[in-house]
Amino acid sequence: MYLKSLHLRHFRNYSDQLVGFAAPKTIIVGNNAQGKSNLLEAVFLLATLRSHRVSRDRDLVQDGASLGEIQAICDRALSPVELVIRLRSESRRTLAMNGVSVPRHLDFLGQVNAVMFSSLDLDLVRGSPECRRTWLDTVLVQLEPIYTSLLQQYNQVLRQRNALLKSIRQGGVTFDPQQLSLWDAQLATTGTRLTRRRSRLVQRLTPIAQKWHQAISGGSEQLQITYTPKFEFADSDTVEQVQQAFLAQIQQKAIVEQRQGTSLVGPHRDEVNLTINETPAREYGSQGQQRTLVLALKLAELELIEAIIGEPPLLLLDDVLAELDLLRQNQLLNAIEDRVQTIITTTHLGSFDAKWLDSAQIFEVQAGKIHV
Repeated sequence: MYLKSLHLRHFRNYSDQLVGFAAPKTIIVGNNAQGKSNLLEAVFLLATLRSHRVSRDRDLVQDGASLGEIQAICDRALSPVELVIRLRSESRRTLAMNGVSVPRHLDFLGQVNAVMFSSLDLDLVRGSPECRRTWLDTVLVQLEPIYTSLLQQYNQVLRQRNALLKSIRQGGVTFDPQQLSLWDAQLATTGTRLTRRRSRLVQRLTPIAQKWHQAISGGSEQLQITYTPKFEFADSDTVEQVQQAFLAQIQQKAIVEQRQGTSLVGPHRDEVNLTINETPAREYGSQGQQRTLVLALKLAELELIEAIIGEPPLLLLDDVLAELDLLRQNQLLNAIEDRVQTIITTTHLGSFDAKWLDSAQIFEVQAGKIHV
């Protein structure tokens, strides 16, 4: 997979910028708040249809404009593809592929695959369970585009069930056990699809992340990743058995849910436990050790996506080399080599050795303008 060009129009602080990529490695250098991260955000949107920084399209459209656009040409193993995302500040975005409108997100997803590693990813260790759930969802959306529809279905059911529970708590509606049981069944059905996929993903990522973690830490630390839903089930359980376990836990929490007016069971409450030498990672060691863990997770993500889709994804490194010591920098740069197209942002070139600089394309960005 190779990104050949990226054209941004009224996206963030870019008015009209065309970028051509002519080397496996591209380094974008510039001071803070000049647009380095915005460019990587645009590429990540092509891969996931999500921003890792904001949730509203209006925040992606340049101030004073009503329409922003991301256009890219990417070479795949089979054939090149042209992709367009049109973002609107007051209405829904539209998608196009090879000049043809794409009405469904899942038909657009999978055309570009990318792994993003930014300073925000330290929240995978230090942040809330939501950060780790979002990470799994972002990987799954790329590996199984249908996952985005499953996630939307679940969230819709969750919103409606929560609205009913809130009305029951506030006395706005008369409690009807039959009505609630219908939402229980839908929550278990849609939630089981997410839970099983997340659990399988963690099982596949874990041995790869463990390998990278041991390599980076010198073999002295043992990493374990565990997906922990709010109910117990076995990997060998059928879909029906998982749904029954889900429903049984909902029924156990029924009184508490009605008292609190919200759903307490489901993938929106699940956790991904990260432990090092059987100690929770957020409580373990230094920031350097936590960075080692995040780096292992990202390299595992890259390796798994490559194994499943058959070609390496793009690697987007947003100002992270300064966060890593020399050992971790070398582990990361050696893992990339030339087979993975990599776009790196940095405030200075001091983190790169001469060999890397000689083989890389270097751009400078100033106030939304890119200079070769």
